[in-house]
Amino acid sequence: MPLPTGANSSSETAISLPGPRLVDMCPVNNTSPADPAPVAKSPPSGWVRPTLDGVAPTLGTFLHPDGFDRPRVVAVLREGSVVGEAGRHLAWAAGDRRQRRGTPYASRGALRGEPVVLVPGFLAGDLSLLPMARALRRRGYRTYRSSINANIGCTRVAAAELEARLESIAHRRGSRVQVVGHSLGGMLARGLAVRRPDLVSGIVTLGSPMLAPAAHHASLTASVDVLVRLSRAGVPGLMAEDCVAGTCARTSFEESREPVPEAVAFSAVYSRRDGIVDWRACVDPQAQAVEVRASHVGMAIDPRVIEAVAAALVRHRDLASVVEVDRGESA
Repeated sequence: MPLPTGANSSSETAISLPGPRLVDMCPVNNTSPADPAPVAKSPPSGWVRPTLDGVAPTLGTFLHPDGFDRPRVVAVLREGSVVGEAGRHLAWAAGDRRQRRGTPYASRGALRGEPVVLVPGFLAGDLSLLPMARALRRRGYRTYRSSINANIGCTRVAAAELEARLESIAHRRGSRVQVVGHSLGGMLARGLAVRRPDLVSGIVTLGSPMLAPAAHHASLTASVDVLVRLSRAGVPGLMAEDCVAGTCARTSFEESREPVPEAVAFSAVYSRRDGIVDWRACVDPQAQAVEVRASHVGMAIDPRVIEAVAAALVRHRDLASVVEVDRGESA
């Protein structure tokens, strides 16, 4: 399913937050090699077995609502532009660093607003968003990793761990957190914004098919199928059948479709050149849609996308200030 450092300050006061919310999660497979082979179980309701050509989705049918299409097999060729996007990023980052070195330290300005947590997409880890994190730090943002090394496990388990991570950062910094999520990471961010608006002040999703998680390329379906088969064979920490077609998947999807609270700013970045997911599934009606020209994978590194993310973070910060004034919380 697609797309899933702190600084110190003695003057900041930790905010008081409620304890973590317990959520029901799908069972984690902890079978060890010494354990007997797991007993075969009937597939959960809504499960669709792959056909011989591997085209049929290995996901719950409810994850692919009517009106959305899986990208054609050849659409993945558009992802080849990631090479050029990587080259643009290297040249852009080098120029950015030169300009920053030429700016007096006193003129660089203070750190901006709330901390920013970056969440990687399906099959990826925090390292995939390191170039974006560095670029945002050069612009004065205090960025944090999600602590996801590889986004290949149960989505609800990942969401619970990310929630704990946000709580820790919010307590440390004394403020709510902005979350930037790529693909599956954006879907995790949206779910947390719904559940914990006390922790999240704004979210930016990048190529996240929130409206139809299964409207993705056949190569991702094959990857999900491999993870499920490995989980069934006893490999721990991977997506299980319930994570992609059962109660766990349905609960996660339904929660992610609940309205985002008014106090949480929401921007959705999408690209019509996306070769991995149906771009229409990335345009949440509640979000401010931002169109870019980039591949799905390249959204993590393309300078134009990073600039769009930085602009969204500024917009979210300004919106949060207006909300606080309207509520009489600041003047």
